[in-house]
Amino acid sequence: MSPDHCRPVPLSKAYRLLNHGPTVLVSAAHDGQRNIMAAAWAMPLDFEPPKVAVVLDKATWTRQLLERAGTFVLQVPCAAQADLVQTVGTTSGAELDKFAAYGLRTFNGEHTEAPLLEGCVAWLECRLLPEPHTQQTYDLFLGEVVAAYADERVFSEGHWHFEGFDQLRTLHHVAGGHFLTIGQPIDGQQLTPAG
Repeated sequence: MSPDHCRPVPLSKAYRLLNHGPTVLVSAAHDGQRNIMAAAWAMPLDFEPPKVAVVLDKATWTRQLLERAGTFVLQVPCAAQADLVQTVGTTSGAELDKFAAYGLRTFNGEHTEAPLLEGCVAWLECRLLPEPHTQQTYDLFLGEVVAAYADERVFSEGHWHFEGFDQLRTLHHVAGGHFLTIGQPIDGQQLTPAG
């Protein structure tokens, strides 16, 4: 792993990297070609082994690379990357190498060819779980998480903690290029039965 603050996350806690519903960036690579795109519809599916789901339209170049490679990376961008998320989500990798065109810095994971984008706050390397009917009918892709990493400044001991790091708060797409960031934590209190 290259970035200074990137640390491995136990696979038993990998679901927590997506459980709060952030917008993700999906990267895939195959045969020397690579791409990255934004996806608002991604979620954890299971704990052991950890699994994820992401919706990828048939027209996307990332989807084509992912299907050929059988692997992909979900990464969780942060507030400091909002413009980048909008840009890679609205341009086609079939027409240009987004990494070169936008000067994106990446590092290599351990289990995929797909590049991991520096500056994100979490990364999940995934192995495609082929479900041809679901992929073709619903554009829904399932993956088994084979490695997970997070920025230790905002995720450690299995929990997010964004206090003091506003630019590292995760993004949540609400349509039309508009995003919200994750808010302040609130601990739920267990109610006791009345009298």
